Amino acid sequence: MGLARVYSRAILGMDAPRVIVEVHVSSGLPCLSIVGLPEASVKESKERVRSALLNSGFEMPAKRITVNLAPADLPKTGGRYDLAIAIGILIATEQISAVLNPQIELYGELALTGELMPVNGLLPSLLQLAHDEGQALIPEANRAEQQLLAQTSPQLSIACPASLREASLFLVGQAPFSEEVVQQRQYFDQPYELCLSDVQGQVQAKRLLEICATGSHSLLMVGEPGAGKSMLAARLITLLPPLNEQQALQNASLRSLAGGGLEIERFYHRPFLSPHHSASAAAVIGGGKFPKPGAISLANHGVLFLDELPEFNRDVLEALREPLETGRVDIARVQQQVSYPAQVQLIAAFNPTPSGYFPDDPLGRCKDTPAQISRYLKKLSGPLLDRIDCHLEVPAVNIESLQSARPDGESSAQIRARVTVNQQRQFARQACLNAHLSNRQLNKLVKLDASTQDLLAQSIKRFGLSARSYYRILRLALTIADMAGCDGVKIEHLAEALSYRLSQRLADLF
Repeated sequence: MGLARVYSRAILGMDAPRVIVEVHVSSGLPCLSIVGLPEASVKESKERVRSALLNSGFEMPAKRITVNLAPADLPKTGGRYDLAIAIGILIATEQISAVLNPQIELYGELALTGELMPVNGLLPSLLQLAHDEGQALIPEANRAEQQLLAQTSPQLSIACPASLREASLFLVGQAPFSEEVVQQRQYFDQPYELCLSDVQGQVQAKRLLEICATGSHSLLMVGEPGAGKSMLAARLITLLPPLNEQQALQNASLRSLAGGGLEIERFYHRPFLSPHHSASAAAVIGGGKFPKPGAISLANHGVLFLDELPEFNRDVLEALREPLETGRVDIARVQQQVSYPAQVQLIAAFNPTPSGYFPDDPLGRCKDTPAQISRYLKKLSGPLLDRIDCHLEVPAVNIESLQSARPDGESSAQIRARVTVNQQRQFARQACLNAHLSNRQLNKLVKLDASTQDLLAQSIKRFGLSARSYYRILRLALTIADMAGCDGVKIEHLAEALSYRLSQRLADLF
C-alpha cells in the first residue's frame, strides 16, 4: 500500500487554482477510480494512464487505486491531469523514487503510447506558479510556453519531456530540470506588415483614425463597397503603441485558454480580431459548457472589428453592450462563474443599404425600397449606436488617388510616435486614456467657456442627443485638444468632435 501527492492546476477563467492529485494504492479488487468532481474527459484518463504506463515499460499494479483531485468542489476538465495521475501511481507503487513538493507541478495529456500531448490553457497556470518561483514539467509540444516564460519569468524552471518515461527521468534526477533557452528579445518585436500610407486618399478618415488611436475611442464607418473601410480598420493597430509586458502576458493567456497559438513573434503587437457576421454569441462574447474566451476577449487591449454590422445576429450585437461599457465579460454557469478581460477598441463598418449605396446615390445605384432598407438596419439598436464614440461616412476614393503609385500621407510609424506621446500625457494626467474617463473625472478636467457651452447645448437640443452622447462628445473633444497641445477644450475642438457625431446623411438612414 502507498500514498502519493502530486500537484497541478485547474482552469477557472483567468485563474488557475492549485489541484492536489492524491493517489492511494491499496489491497482489493483491481480498479482505478477518480473522484473530486471530474468531468467525462478526466474520468477517461484512467484508460489513457493504464495504457501509457504499460507502453512506457512500467507496471500497472493489480490493486485498488483511488485518485482524488482536491479541492472536490472545483470542476476538473480536460486531459491535463494525466501526467500527474501517472506519476502519482509510479511514486505510490515505488516504481520511481521521488518526493514532489508543492513547488513542482505536472501538466500533460498522455497518449496510449506514453507520449505527452499538448495542453490548452497552460500559460495562466505557469504564470501563477512563477510567483512562487516553482518548477514545472510540461509537454514538449508546449515548448512555446517555455520559450516565452524564459524571457518574462526567468525565476520559473520548466522542463519539456516528450513522454512519460522522460518525465520520470526528470523527477528522479537523471535529466537536468532546467533547460537553457536562448531567445533574443528582437524575436518578439517583428514589424507590422501594414501601413496607413497604403490607403490612398481618405484624409478625414485618417485624421479620425489617429484621434481614435490617441484616446481609445470607438468608431463606426459607413460607406459604399470598396471605399476602404476594412483597410482603414486593419491599420488602426499599427498606430497604437506596443503592449507592455503585463498586457502581452494577459493576452497570451487568453489565447492559450482559447486553444490558439502564442504567436511569440507578435508578442507585443496589439491584437486585431474580425469575427465573421455569422458568428454566434458564444464565439463573439465567450461561453460554452466549459467557458472559453470569445473574440471580444481575444481582442483585449486591441481592436475588435465588426464588418457588415447589420448582418450580425441581433442577440450578438445586444450582448456586446455590457462588455463595451465594463471592459470585461462575465459568464455564469451552474458550477462556476468566470470573468475575462475585454478592454477593446470597437471598430464597426457597414454599407448604408443592402445594395451597398446611399439612397441618394447620384448614379442611381441604390435599388432598395425604404422597407428593405428599414429591415436591413433594424438590428442596429439605438443603445448600441449610442455607445460608439465616432460616426464617419467614408466616401469613395477618386481615380487620381487610386492611380498614384506613391505612399499617401504619413506612415503608421510617424503617427504612432505622436499617439504614444499623447497617450503618455493622458496616463500622467489621469492614469487612463480619455475614452475610459468616468463622468466625474471628465467634469473635473473639462471646463468650457460660455461660447463653447452654447454650441454644445444647441447641438444636444437640436439633435436630441442622450446624456451618454454628451459625455462621449466631451471625451472626444478632450482627445482633440490633447493632440493640439492645448490645456483645455476650445470651441474648435468641440466643433470637430461634433462633426464626427452629427452627420445628417447618416442620421437620415435611421
